[in-house]
Amino acid sequence: MSFDVNNYSFSLGQHKGQQVIWIHFPKIQNLIDEAKKLVGIHWSASQKCWYVLDKTAYRLQFNLVPKEIGNEQLLSITSETNKAAFRKFQEQMKLKAYNLNTIKTYSKEFAHLLQILKEHPVDELSLERLRAYFVYCIVTLKIKANTLHSRINAIKFYFEQVLHREKFFFDIPRPQKPSLLPKVISAKDIVKMIQVVDNPKHKLILCLCYGMGLRVSEIINLKISNIDSDRMQVHIEASKNKKDRYVNLPNNILEPLRSYCKQYLPKYYLFEGQYGGQYSVRSAQAIFKNAMNKAKINKRVGIHVLRYSYATHLLEYGIDITFIQQLLGHNDITTTLIYTQVSTKQLSNIKSPLDYL
Repeated sequence: MSFDVNNYSFSLGQHKGQQVIWIHFPKIQNLIDEAKKLVGIHWSASQKCWYVLDKTAYRLQFNLVPKEIGNEQLLSITSETNKAAFRKFQEQMKLKAYNLNTIKTYSKEFAHLLQILKEHPVDELSLERLRAYFVYCIVTLKIKANTLHSRINAIKFYFEQVLHREKFFFDIPRPQKPSLLPKVISAKDIVKMIQVVDNPKHKLILCLCYGMGLRVSEIINLKISNIDSDRMQVHIEASKNKKDRYVNLPNNILEPLRSYCKQYLPKYYLFEGQYGGQYSVRSAQAIFKNAMNKAKINKRVGIHVLRYSYATHLLEYGIDITFIQQLLGHNDITTTLIYTQVSTKQLSNIKSPLDYL
């Protein structure tokens, strides 16, 4: 018996200090039995009502409006003037169709400035005070260069795109980003990692991430309709920079993919969570971490290493760099060329001068 949302009504509220979704329905036994089967449901004796925690997955399942990004940050801003500025900031990002990850990051970084300012209006911020704020971020908070760049970009967006002060950031120097090479793991370790995973869904997520060089956001956004098994291609929709591309579906993944679909019966997204709806980034990251631990591969890397390894291994197998660029969805070939510095195939053939002695 499945949970039919049409038999229930929902309302948002608070209970025991947590944001919850109240589930309302007539006191009919079959509806009670159906509701009890919902994963994560609780009964409130004080409110005489069933509820679940207010999570995005439940909102999707119940056809409710998704949680507004930045609500927590908005509550932390004390000045009403700056709250209004924060709302304009978010509205402008939505009008410019920024992706959700950028909106989340920029909202967090801009909110930090507004929290520091307290009652001082952000629109009246001088260049000298803004410079002092960034010095505070570097010297006192000791934030990393990448985080500082995101914070500068967020605040720059507000002054240039909302207030239209185009030259306001002209004199703000940017710290140099560290020149880091992407980390990779060997094909042998990838086989080892995949072999220790028993759950078919988890194994397929790892295989597709590596086998198609996907970002974690791309794997969770995959829809069943994106997979063309006749042409053995997968359509990656509106990925980074809102760019579509096609990647090749690995031949040896077709049967496990069909078997997975028969067992799990995904409805819309290829990978769906236990509450229904889209699988979460955090869950995919946890799958990778657990597989690495189980395989006893002691490297401090995240799931994105599978994409890096895909590119590096293709290069080592002799695939032309321009094809790799297309498969990865890079706009600029220089982004792809960094993998030539990681590949060890050519370097390993170079002998040390010591070997000639």
